[in-house]
Amino acid sequence: MKKEVENEMEDELRPEYDLAQMKGGIRGKYVERYRKKTNLVLLDPDVAQAFPNDEAVNDALRLLIQVAQRQQPNTIT
Repeated sequence: MKKEVENEMEDELRPEYDLAQMKGGIRGKYVERYRKKTNLVLLDPDVAQAFPNDEAVNDALRLLIQVAQRQQPNTIT
């Protein structure tokens, strides 16, 4: 037999989610980027310090892709 819960929301939120620490959020802040099918990623603070903006991140990733492609042996026969 299932235990009845007074407030349904009370049962769904995990205890590790502290809503008091989530103040300042803006609902829909990235909705336009999402609609444009832009990928959003959260950088760790130490990584974010190395990149002043999104262009710098993209440039670094493109360079990494080029290096990785050069390292792969040619499989064309």
